[in-house]
Amino acid sequence: MTLTAGLGAASQVTADPSRRARRDLRLVPAATVVWAGALAGLQWGWQAAVTAGGLAAVAGFLVAVHARRRGSPRVAAAAVALGVCGPLVLVPVGVRVHDVAEDSLRAVAADGGDVRLRAEVRERPRPLRDEGYGGRRGGVRSVLVPVDVVRVVDVDAAGDDRLGSAKRDRNGVSSTGRVLLIAPADAWADLLPGQRFGTSASLAPARPGDMTVAVGYVRGPPEHIGEASWWQRSADAVRTALRDAAAVLGDDEAGLLPGLVVGDTGAQSTRVEEEFLDAGLSHLTAVSGSNVAIVCGAVLLLARAVRLGPRTAAGVAGLALAAFVVLVGYEPSVLRAAVMGALGLAALVLGRHRSVVPALAVAVCGLILVDPAMATSMGFALSVVATGGLVFLAPGWAAALAARRVPPGVAEALAVPVAAFVATAPVIAGMAGEVSLVSVVANLLAAPVVAPVTVLGVAAAALAVPLPAAAEILVHVAGPGVSWLVIVAREAAAVPGAVVSWPEGWWGGIAAGVVIVAGVLVLRYRRTRVAVAVVVTGVLVVTVPPRWWQPGWPPANWAVVACDVGQGDGIVLATGSPGRAVVVDTGPDPRAIDRCLDRLDIERVPLVLISHLHADHFGGLAAVFDGRAVGAVGVGQGRTPSWALRKVADEARANQVPVVELTVGEQVRWDELTLDVLGPHYVAPAAREEADDGTEHTESSADGTAVNDASVVARASTPAGRVLLTGDIELAAQSDLLARGVDVEAEILKVPHHGSRHTHHEFVTAVRARAALVSVGVDNTHGHPHDEIVRTLRGDGALVARTDEGGDIAVVPGPADDANRDPHVVRRGPDRR
Repeated sequence: MTLTAGLGAASQVTADPSRRARRDLRLVPAATVVWAGALAGLQWGWQAAVTAGGLAAVAGFLVAVHARRRGSPRVAAAAVALGVCGPLVLVPVGVRVHDVAEDSLRAVAADGGDVRLRAEVRERPRPLRDEGYGGRRGGVRSVLVPVDVVRVVDVDAAGDDRLGSAKRDRNGVSSTGRVLLIAPADAWADLLPGQRFGTSASLAPARPGDMTVAVGYVRGPPEHIGEASWWQRSADAVRTALRDAAAVLGDDEAGLLPGLVVGDTGAQSTRVEEEFLDAGLSHLTAVSGSNVAIVCGAVLLLARAVRLGPRTAAGVAGLALAAFVVLVGYEPSVLRAAVMGALGLAALVLGRHRSVVPALAVAVCGLILVDPAMATSMGFALSVVATGGLVFLAPGWAAALAARRVPPGVAEALAVPVAAFVATAPVIAGMAGEVSLVSVVANLLAAPVVAPVTVLGVAAAALAVPLPAAAEILVHVAGPGVSWLVIVAREAAAVPGAVVSWPEGWWGGIAAGVVIVAGVLVLRYRRTRVAVAVVVTGVLVVTVPPRWWQPGWPPANWAVVACDVGQGDGIVLATGSPGRAVVVDTGPDPRAIDRCLDRLDIERVPLVLISHLHADHFGGLAAVFDGRAVGAVGVGQGRTPSWALRKVADEARANQVPVVELTVGEQVRWDELTLDVLGPHYVAPAAREEADDGTEHTESSADGTAVNDASVVARASTPAGRVLLTGDIELAAQSDLLARGVDVEAEILKVPHHGSRHTHHEFVTAVRARAALVSVGVDNTHGHPHDEIVRTLRGDGALVARTDEGGDIAVVPGPADDANRDPHVVRRGPDRR
């Protein structure tokens, strides 16, 4: 969250270090109390907010009296501000938190009741990417729609004795609270803020520490939709036109540009989203103070270039700010960004660096008093602490670097991202449970193109509706910069150890803060700096080379590799030609399968076989096409989930690759690889047919089993032996293969369904495998592989190799002097990031 507000202040203070002591901190205690009071109220109840407000009011009064007697006007002013803000925490914040806690919909949600209500869209629907079993990873099937309840029309909460006779009385339950709806994307994604609608929803309790009173699950489309305001319709038209203009770029860049410009990440791929998160660049796609300030600063410079006066230029920049906020949407996060960006505009226009801290304090107070939920917002916290870091830390560090003969521009360029990282790391660690160690370097590399890309993107958005051709020209100009950001994020995220796991929660944040403070103090002194440098160098020498360079990988003459793709499957079969291999399933994460194929130097893939249509088997399909020639995409007879089949077909069509259906009895040959399709002989209707009305299935657990049992079962003949590829077949499909007398014997078994307990011992025994490959994620929530299955495999004499323990696993032919020619297993080793 590198904010231009902080950067503008930092650059001015650096020029005159002596002025840093004159920063006006009088409003900081008041802002701290407002934030802490709201946070306490949301976490521990409205009583905590009232207590915090009352104590602040009393303390402010007592300190103000004492300071006046001692002749300390600055302390007295700070105390007066504290005394004024105390009652504001007590009344607006405490009362609003109390109203949310006592909202009658909470009782309905606690009982899992159904309601019919009229509501108003609060924010634009946000895509919800399903990550779980059978989920639609990388696609969007549902959206999150924050709404304000206008009226509860009817309640069906039978069995909730707390509501008594009122539970069926349409006037007995009233609410104007916030509800978060989880709704089908097709029918709800186009709603705009301010639109009113009716719907039926099944309620569930909201997460604690929030202003949301309930979460509602919606199945059908909204009813009786009102019309949005003209400015919201206009903003939506501009966003749509910008997405259309961005389509002239590559897929990754086309999805990223609208996010960089207006925070529209709906078309952004999961791969890019996760890479930006790991690289510490995700703030670029969430509209922040830097985005707003860049736009306003560009307008300001243009206005001054045509000789407009300071006040006129500031007015023009203010109009641009208002238009930009409408374009992006006035959700709380955007309003926060607008306030933070306005700080940068005020500092640049007025040249009053001393106004930054008071303005930041006023912004914190105002935003939290208007919306107490800001107190628990990660984005809000990052914005505030990043601005504080840039104002208080960056100037001194830049001056220290300049004193060591570092050029001033370079000194500030180094100090700003380091200060932002130091300030935000404890917040990220506590809230997200991880810290990106490549964030500083990634932000340094990204910084030169962020402003040009943002300005060009906003200009393209402005021209996208009236002059789409001109907008496309500007998008082409911005294209290299967007591509550079993708490259920086991809390479930074690929660095081993780029992201370090950290304990979540309060104690995790405090621990990260202690480590950061200790590190800063240690680096202040020359001797300790030298000691730290020696220790860090030693650690890097010991740990980095093994991660970057795996001796003997890939092993010579490898025949099959089970890629470490997390909780999913990604199998690579060598065809006998250098750089050429067949890929069976692609795992859930495009990055994982892409890196595995890169390590194997695969450039041509004659066939990508998708065993079945679950996301942990096809989610990484797009990455296989990245820089590689693909001959065809093979699928089985399963046709559900229908959205997944369409996604596979669309990906193949976009790369001009045919989709072929593989049926039982087919055989495909390459130089040293033969693939025989053994199953499935029977595909259940739940996996074969779409719904009668043409809509998508909402996958039940039974349907999930049917989709698993529709997996393509194939046996690959390789120099290392026969490999039985089983997808995720479960008990029914395994029993069917055995009952039909299908020869499933093989030297190497890709264990079905990641070692699920839904595996027949008879099936495992019938394979008579010498090596069993289990493709499974670390600490997965499914309990894979099941202990009993592992015991059965080992009891039958198979060597069990797991990707969660061994990383990529290769199978090579046994030595020529081995009478049995048993395949040998080579583990690359886990590469945890």
